[in-house]
Amino acid sequence: MALAKEYLPYYTVEDYKLWEGDWELIEGIPYAMAPSPFGVHQKITFNLGYEIKKQLENCSDKCNVYIELDWIVSDDTVLRPDLIVICKEILEYLKETPEIVVEVVSKSTAKKDEHIKYEIYEREKVPYYVMAYPEIKKLRVFHLENGKYEKYFDSDDGILEIQLKNGCLLKIEVERIFK
Repeated sequence: MALAKEYLPYYTVEDYKLWEGDWELIEGIPYAMAPSPFGVHQKITFNLGYEIKKQLENCSDKCNVYIELDWIVSDDTVLRPDLIVICKEILEYLKETPEIVVEVVSKSTAKKDEHIKYEIYEREKVPYYVMAYPEIKKLRVFHLENGKYEKYFDSDDGILEIQLKNGCLLKIEVERIFK
């Protein structure tokens, strides 16, 4: 079946920019992002973004939180993480590796978030990959160490601490994210 891939359509970022609707493009293959995320998904994304943004205001460097910003990873890959943190201002598309990527995992996105995106984020050297699980009210976090992800935090309570490259320390109370 390996030959089948050569017969599949292959798309690039230039194709992606012309599409209507919400899509991700992963190694030339389009993935529809419909329907839009459920209310619980949106609430968790907002809560995480709000908690991080409050703490970033006290940092010396200007770091920003972006929700559903397209990240052009390569000519054939465009991802739209639920939330990213990067210590610079992005005016259009993200074209470099963010410091934190957050995905809110649902039944319909679990395979992509836990496997496909995990591998891409690790390959692209995202320092922290946070997966939020609404159904079990849990955060699972991976930290990049020596080019590979190591489980850093996996809990439904407590405080997640993330040290950004600029020295800022984020402290996220897990229960506040899911209330």
